[in-house]
This record gives sequence, structure tokens and C-alpha cells, in this order.
Amino acid sequence: MKKFIITAICLFASLGFAEMNAQISTKQAPNFAKVDASPMDLIVLRDANEAVAARVIYSRPQKRNREIFGKLVPYGKVWRTGANEATELTLYQPMMVAGERIDAGTYTIFTIPNEKEWTVILNKKVHTWGAYEYSEEEDLVRIKVPTRQSDISIEAFSMAFEKEKETKGANLLIGWDTQYVKIPFETMK
Repeated sequence: MKKFIITAICLFASLGFAEMNAQISTKQAPNFAKVDASPMDLIVLRDANEAVAARVIYSRPQKRNREIFGKLVPYGKVWRTGANEATELTLYQPMMVAGERIDAGTYTIFTIPNEKEWTVILNKKVHTWGAYEYSEEEDLVRIKVPTRQSDISIEAFSMAFEKEKETKGANLLIGWDTQYVKIPFETMK
């Protein structure tokens, strides 16, 4: 009888442990999204008082041994200027952008890359996916800037503000592969 009770207890215990192990093995981590192949990034431009004057939110596709300009990004066509959602620029104060006065607000940056120059477009339509919803009627301004050659290949599409020492502004650098452009920004204050 003792053997029977001990065997029954062991059997029930092992079934309980098996059930507990089955519950543990079926538990999963929360449903987090996979790492994006073109992760989102953000850059800011600060004014002389260190207040944020401008912010750019964009996604960073990778080169991955692909031919970029003229192939992946066709020449002469409107490009979202990055990946995923279209790149957005928020100005927190009025600014001069390549000599054009732009009021505070949020705009989408589209570009039309070409071999020798790019057309940079600030567009009033925001929260768009890619360039699929691009509308020329919503263009605020179009700016032509020359292309420049990088000494090294830029693996991830990149944007940065480069402070200008002589002015109260900065250049917005946009680059990928071996090309980049500079767009001058100057605070109005």
C-alpha cells in the first residue's frame, strides 16, 4: 500500500511538473516588431541659445552593395529621401532655407536626384508613406543644389546638420553612397 501511495504521488507530481513545463515552454515574449532594415533616425539643429530650431525625422536604408543613384534611386524622379515614411522637417521658428523664407511648421522633404544637381522640395503634405502621395500642388519651395562627391562610401543613408561658423545657420547634409548635397539653413532671429 505504501508503494502504491508513493507511486501515485510521484505520478501526480511528474504530471504536475510536465504541465508546468508545458505552460512555461508555450509562453512567448511580447510581440515586438522586428528590427527595421531601414531604421528611423532624428537630427536636430539648435540655435545660438541652444533651443531646437529644426528637426528632421527620416529612415536610413543601407547600401548593401547596391548601385544607388541612377539605379535604386532613379535620376529625374521624385524620391522620398530615405525609406519608409517620407522624411519630415519641422521648423520651430521661421528660417531662411537656401535663400527662401520658410515659416515655422512641419514639411515633407522630397528630392529629385540627378547626376550633377538635386532638386530639394519642401512640401506641405505631411504624414505620407514614400513618394506615393506626392503632389506637386503641395510644394512650398523647390531648391536646386549641386551634388558633391564623398571621399568614402556612405553605407547608410544619412542626414546631419553642419554648423556654419561665419553665419547663424547650418547646412543640412544629405548623403548616401558617394554623393551628398548641402542645403543652407539660417535662423531669422
